[in-house]
Amino acid sequence: MRQRHKPWADDFLAKNNQLVKANPMNHKANWQAVFGNENPIHLEIGTGKGRFLVGMAEQYPDVNFIGIELSKSVIVTAAQKIIDSELDNILLVNMDADKLCDVFAGDEVSTIYLNFSDPWPKNRHEKRRLSFHTFLEKYRTILNSTGEVVLKTDNRGLFEYSLVSFSAFGMKLEDVSLDLHQLQDPTNVMTEYEQKFSEKGHVIYRCRASFIG
Repeated sequence: MRQRHKPWADDFLAKNNQLVKANPMNHKANWQAVFGNENPIHLEIGTGKGRFLVGMAEQYPDVNFIGIELSKSVIVTAAQKIIDSELDNILLVNMDADKLCDVFAGDEVSTIYLNFSDPWPKNRHEKRRLSFHTFLEKYRTILNSTGEVVLKTDNRGLFEYSLVSFSAFGMKLEDVSLDLHQLQDPTNVMTEYEQKFSEKGHVIYRCRASFIG
């Protein structure tokens, strides 16, 4: 979906640089110090408008959440939502996921969330999928030994592809749900897309995967 350009986004981000980190590479291996505590770091790649991050940060106050979003016109909405929430355990980074290893050190992250990522359905775009093996290599680098990747999507093709990709990479699949909302999981925090798609009757898929060894 094409996002409406917000010409004021740069000024907003500069004004709120304590929340949206302008030079994230400067904080590599030091993110807990940025938060001012030793709580685990959870990372959402493609944070969108911020509903998931805010909900998770409310539910887990002893976890530090970082949201990565490439679009400035989207991340400003997430930033405003976080400001309004007055939560202090969320930070945002305006960057491409390709740069993960430039921003996070080995073993620095405990959990990575992939929520309703672009499925990139055409074969020639496979390498852009966030469950493609080159991204999995980055996740393995920055996750700690007990870290995991949590994926949610309404796109069955992407879900099936991801399960195969995780398995082929030697990851252990856990909590594979073919109808997440049927489980009525009280800990599930919905994203904007999740609510929209579920209201249309779409099935929501979820899985957790961890690296072995």
